[in-house]
Amino acid sequence: MKIPCTHLYQCLSLCFIILTCQHGLIEAQRTIDVGALLDFTSPRGRAGRAAIALALEDFYAFNANYSTRLAVHVRDCKQDDISAASAAIDLLKNIRVQAIIGPRTSTQAKFVSDLGNQTHIPIISYSATSPTLSSDHNPFFLRTTVNDSSQVGAITAIVSHFGWHEVVPVYEDSDFGMGMIPYLVDSFQEINTQVPYRSVIHSYATDEQINLELLKLKSMPTRVFIVHMMSDLAARVFSKAFENDMMSAGYIWIITDSVANVIDSIGPLAISSMQGVIGVRPYIESTKKISDFTGSLKYRLRQENPNIDPPEPTVYELWAYDTIWAVAIAVENAQLPNQNEWFSQIGDNSTDLGRLGVSKTGTRLLNVILNTAFDGIAGKFHLVDRQLQSSNFEIVNVIGKSYQQLGFWTPQVGFASTPTFTASSVMKPVIWPGHSTATPKGWQIPTAGKKLRVGVPMKDGFQQFVKIERNKVTNQTIVTGYCIDMFDAVMQSLPYYVPYEYVVLEDVDGPSNLTYTQMVEGVYLRKYDAFVGDTTIIANRSLYVDFTLPYTDTGVQMVVPIRDKRSTSMWIFLKPLADDLWLAIVLLFFYTGFVVWLIEHGSNVEFGGTRRQQLLNISFFSFFTFLGIPKERVLNNLSKFAVINWMLVAWLLEKNYSASLTSMMTVQRLQPTVSDMNELLKNGEFIGYQHQSFVEDLLKSLNFDENKLRSYSSSEQYAEALSKGSANGGVAAIFDEIPFLKLLLSEHCNQYAMVGRIYKTGGFGFVFPKGSPLVPDVSRAILNVTEGDKIVEINRAWFGDEVSCSTQENTFNYERLSFHSFRGVFLITAVLWGLALFISVALFFVKKISANNISTKVSNVEAFPTDKEGDQVASSMEVINCTHEEEVVTIGEPIINVYTESGFPSGRVVFS
Repeated sequence: MKIPCTHLYQCLSLCFIILTCQHGLIEAQRTIDVGALLDFTSPRGRAGRAAIALALEDFYAFNANYSTRLAVHVRDCKQDDISAASAAIDLLKNIRVQAIIGPRTSTQAKFVSDLGNQTHIPIISYSATSPTLSSDHNPFFLRTTVNDSSQVGAITAIVSHFGWHEVVPVYEDSDFGMGMIPYLVDSFQEINTQVPYRSVIHSYATDEQINLELLKLKSMPTRVFIVHMMSDLAARVFSKAFENDMMSAGYIWIITDSVANVIDSIGPLAISSMQGVIGVRPYIESTKKISDFTGSLKYRLRQENPNIDPPEPTVYELWAYDTIWAVAIAVENAQLPNQNEWFSQIGDNSTDLGRLGVSKTGTRLLNVILNTAFDGIAGKFHLVDRQLQSSNFEIVNVIGKSYQQLGFWTPQVGFASTPTFTASSVMKPVIWPGHSTATPKGWQIPTAGKKLRVGVPMKDGFQQFVKIERNKVTNQTIVTGYCIDMFDAVMQSLPYYVPYEYVVLEDVDGPSNLTYTQMVEGVYLRKYDAFVGDTTIIANRSLYVDFTLPYTDTGVQMVVPIRDKRSTSMWIFLKPLADDLWLAIVLLFFYTGFVVWLIEHGSNVEFGGTRRQQLLNISFFSFFTFLGIPKERVLNNLSKFAVINWMLVAWLLEKNYSASLTSMMTVQRLQPTVSDMNELLKNGEFIGYQHQSFVEDLLKSLNFDENKLRSYSSSEQYAEALSKGSANGGVAAIFDEIPFLKLLLSEHCNQYAMVGRIYKTGGFGFVFPKGSPLVPDVSRAILNVTEGDKIVEINRAWFGDEVSCSTQENTFNYERLSFHSFRGVFLITAVLWGLALFISVALFFVKKISANNISTKVSNVEAFPTDKEGDQVASSMEVINCTHEEEVVTIGEPIINVYTESGFPSGRVVFS
């Protein structure tokens, strides 16, 4: 068939137009080459490749108007550093890529970042998390993932929350594995958690090597392990741990995000051996974007690998997706020049490295990526310090075939039960290894492990506390004593078995003159695991070691000789009463006589007479009354009241005087020769203390002259020095801890006494390394022993039965009876007698006033009396004080009637 020329022309024109348009479109959409280094042999590498392809499709479907297109050239970096470096060189030399995404591991990233530094090509990794990859040393390295050090706070918070004092990191022997450990150890030190051992497992360790390392961990007491390694190595470690019964109750395993991020894809066999493990990982909020991405990714993986069930995507695939978007945005915004202007040749080109050249556009592209920010599927994409930031972490617990959320953690709030991070709360209950719900204590003494080496001091004296003996036949060392029995009893009362053995310190350090502070430092230096002896808890020692609660009395005091102070003076009969009391008694004698005289002398002829006689009556009346032979008889009731009161006071004084005088003359009166420390300082006396004791430093701090201090090693030497006295080569006082002084007093009753101020110390305690998990349990066991009957048996065994020592009962000063002791009695007596005197005087004046007001004159006399001779006595007379009939004393007859001037009867006058 022939085609018309016009039609052929039209077809050729159409083809030319189409080709021209296509050529213009290609010119409009420039292609930018970037590389990607992935491990094709691992599920994560295959998932990453699919995520990158999916990200390119989605990005340019959403941004079809962009003038640039990314062309991602993927290379297999396998699992070794050399392969990764070789693949990167291929991309740089042959493809001339403008950026490289990957590689997977931190060790590979370290090699490739060096190439990036040399060629000025940005190296962007979404999975290399080691803190060793710092921007200071790798300016062209970017991390679109989080730094491992960011999760240290969450891990430390978990350890602190459960109160574990020792942890062992188990990590991979690589840059990735070792990178986080210094941050982790420093953070544990801030919460006083010790790291007694670091378990390092090589990346390519055999099963036998892993097994040997786990058996070593099993032989140690620590049961808290922090696992930081790649997921494939971690799966092998947990499998061997399960075989060695290290996933049972009592063990605690915490995994970092390198394993926690891929729990869903780690495999059912590994999950079954990780039951009860706690994991920490960055929190990614579930969104519809992630749900859509998950479905698309699984669909693509099924197409590429029909025979493999695709795993759940991890956060690394999300970061890979967002990384492609960030690079695509940056390439569009960077406005890169033509491809022939991308590289410049610098240096020797005789080698592959020399022929790579230096990118002219790499710095520009790097800066644009750093300033790129958008909402990705993994959250907000924004690089700070060349890396992605995350402060919100999710805490998970491996249970069954997957995990359950325990809670969330952020530095600002701490633990939270919801991802809103608005309120702090505790985590949900944890299912620990062995399906236990009880929180493990974090350590356990292995029954097949080594014994605790407990150091004990070699002492010359005070062997009741620590006694070292050697069996001459077997050459075996036998350790006994009060402190040893206490330690044995405490360890036996622990709720678990702790094997231990005593080590005499001379066996470790050789014969030496170690102070107790130096012996305690031996625990800090790990020469032995604990120290038991008469060791005092003081502040400067607790800086390096931990002490248990004290199990003895606390404090430092002084012991001085005592002397019998019974008086042999001829005037001892005056000493029971103080001078002021004697004076008060004398005044009371005179006061009593004066009161009685004042009441009686107007009506009682026995208190009359001359002034001299009346003065003698006042002076001797009280004395004769006191002796029970009163000379005068009192008539007035008020006088009788005063005398009775005086007899009671006199009886009270006499009884107290008799008792006090009897005690002073018959009872042994023991008094210390020194009453306080100032007296010793003032007199410049010699002072004793225990050899190698901290008391020496205490005495120096109390301003005692160093030349006046003498050291001793036993209670016998103490007694001898005190008996000699300061002037005869001995001492005036001994300063030591109360348990030692009590031992001295129990051996030397009635000779010495503890006096003066008590200088507080912590008492005797057992010594353990700083942060030892044994300390809380041992302290609780000490309380159980000291509050029970066991302590009584131990005391009786080493110090005998507690007997009443007269030294302690009679070491006091007799006080003379003073006016101060009887001031109440004297006050009552003075008030009562004053009241009686007042009533007497008042009656006197009332009678006088009444007589003056009612004085009458006798005006009518019915009969006039006569005397014996019959003479009239009176015819008219004035009668005074005859106002009442009962006041007239009838003596005899005759009686006359008395009338007032007005004629009313006023009384009768009786004459004898």
